[in-house]
Amino acid sequence: METLLDNYLNVEILARYLPSILAGFWMTVRVALATIVIGVGVGLALATIRALRIRPVNVAIVIWVDIFRTLPQLVVIIAAFFALPYAGIRLTPFWATVIALGAVLSAFSTEAFWAAILAIPAGQWDAARALGLRFLPTFFRVILPQAIRLAVPLLANRAIAITKGTALGTAVSLPEVLGAAQSAMAIAANPSPLTLAAAFYLLFFVPLVVASRWLETRAAPAR
Repeated sequence: METLLDNYLNVEILARYLPSILAGFWMTVRVALATIVIGVGVGLALATIRALRIRPVNVAIVIWVDIFRTLPQLVVIIAAFFALPYAGIRLTPFWATVIALGAVLSAFSTEAFWAAILAIPAGQWDAARALGLRFLPTFFRVILPQAIRLAVPLLANRAIAITKGTALGTAVSLPEVLGAAQSAMAIAANPSPLTLAAAFYLLFFVPLVVASRWLETRAAPAR
């Protein structure tokens, strides 16, 4: 037990590297929140545009969704950081990671919102038309609010899964919590910093998991 504590809960090492790992934790939080905002926002916008049923645009959206649902997150991050400069677009590690993960999340968000829109009973459209509402007022006032409520629980789980990919940002030198912990572990020759990083991950993601379960419960009557 003493050996276990010395290797994974060495108080001296934890105290020494706490500032750098804490800085990495705040970077992880910033990347995760920015990813969720961009991914869900773009996904909602694409699903809304898709509802207009403009065929060429819909084809482009489907291609976008299929590409980013298929590619591994690490490949997208590396492409954003190392390939885009050849097109004249240079991104910092922060923005390369955020945009890459946001693109992946937007693909899943688009599908979730679109599936929710299709799940709304046709009677809702008919009732709105009977009241004299045209397509856009019907969509934005009647259909979309219900679709968002249906999609949010699924999106919460998917967002949590994808934002865990912030750790992949180490591939482009993003100073996030896991990268900071790995550097500290290498210098100290002791894995205690990884224990601290794991504690920070739990601190951030456990509330998100609890919130996703609450959203599932709130949305249950709508199903």
